[in-house]
Amino acid sequence: MLKLHFAPNSRAGRIVWLLEELGLPYEMNRMDFHPSHLKSDEHRARHPLGRVPVLEDGEIMLYESGAIVEYVLSRHAVGQLKPAIDSPLYPEYLQWFHYCEGMVMPPVNIIVVQTVLLPPERQNKESLEQAQRLLGKALAPINEALAGRDYLIGDFSAADIMLGHACFMSNRLGGVTDDMSELKGYVERVSNRAAFQTAINA
Repeated sequence: MLKLHFAPNSRAGRIVWLLEELGLPYEMNRMDFHPSHLKSDEHRARHPLGRVPVLEDGEIMLYESGAIVEYVLSRHAVGQLKPAIDSPLYPEYLQWFHYCEGMVMPPVNIIVVQTVLLPPERQNKESLEQAQRLLGKALAPINEALAGRDYLIGDFSAADIMLGHACFMSNRLGGVTDDMSELKGYVERVSNRAAFQTAINA
């Protein structure tokens, strides 16, 4: 059985969401999002930086959420949640799948550091404002692409698990503004999926 090493309010939520959408059985090792758990020798043996998610599949140990999603789809859910390589939708699927970590999450990470992780005396207003501007620019093309679509490539796919989770977090941080009506509706649709609710409340 698959085993997921998980901490709340992290990218590991994507993997819970994926496994729930696919109906795959899995075991979860739930840890606190705290150095005493994540930076322990036991967990560093799984991930050298002491981060989550980490997926175990027999003798295989894999980290990086995007890699885990691709692995699960290839090994345990062939033909599900992604278009075929020869589909005209495949290039767009691939683009949005990787847009998440390439464009959206870098400024999200800075915003979280500057508003949540650092004490007030160490927070940098200029860094925060720059990250907020960059996030707005990164989200604008997603808002445009969603016009007339429920999900990124039309039907729900693993690209929505990657980027939808990032958009949900961006909305929590105030990055999805009221003028991004398509993206607001998308975040609501994503949030209402039963598998997403299981993941976000894990």
